[in-house]
Amino acid sequence: MGLIGRIFELMFGDGRNVVKDTAEVFFENAEGAADREAGHRKAAMEQFAAEFAAPRTGYFDRVMDALNRVPRPLMAFGTIGLCISAMVDPIWFASRMQGIALIPEPMWWLLGTIVSFYFGARYQVKSQEFQRSVAATMAQAPVVKANLAALRALGAGAEGAGPPVSGAGAEAGDLPGAGAANPALAAWREGRG
Repeated sequence: MGLIGRIFELMFGDGRNVVKDTAEVFFENAEGAADREAGHRKAAMEQFAAEFAAPRTGYFDRVMDALNRVPRPLMAFGTIGLCISAMVDPIWFASRMQGIALIPEPMWWLLGTIVSFYFGARYQVKSQEFQRSVAATMAQAPVVKANLAALRALGAGAEGAGPPVSGAGAEAGDLPGAGAANPALAAWREGRG
């Protein structure tokens, strides 16, 4: 026992764990990683809080916030308006489209770049949210599979007894296992009858 005690004292003595310390050389400590991640998130949230801590009540800030909300609705309603104007006055619409045909190609490339950067960030955020929701749904697959197996077992009935009978019309003889010797059930029947 003395030799085993010395080995354990060597490995785990002085509040250390040689096995854990050696394993942490090859594998990341999950608790330490979670602490570091929490620290990063806290720092990011503090940075965001500092950025938006000053009240933005000035006229310029309100105008800039309003202008940031304009482009998407303006483009959507403008496109719908063009479709309506093509039906209402085709000659007017065709003359405007002739003017658009004169815009040089590099300007179209510039417009496409601006619009793609503007909408690209939003598309990326929505795409990542969609991927997260798909991953969360897929993570529920084992739970759904277990629930389906439990429902199939209930549908088949436990040990061939059939589904359980419930409701006001169910008599004691209709219950599964009613024919088995059960002193409590027999006493209940006698008290009832």
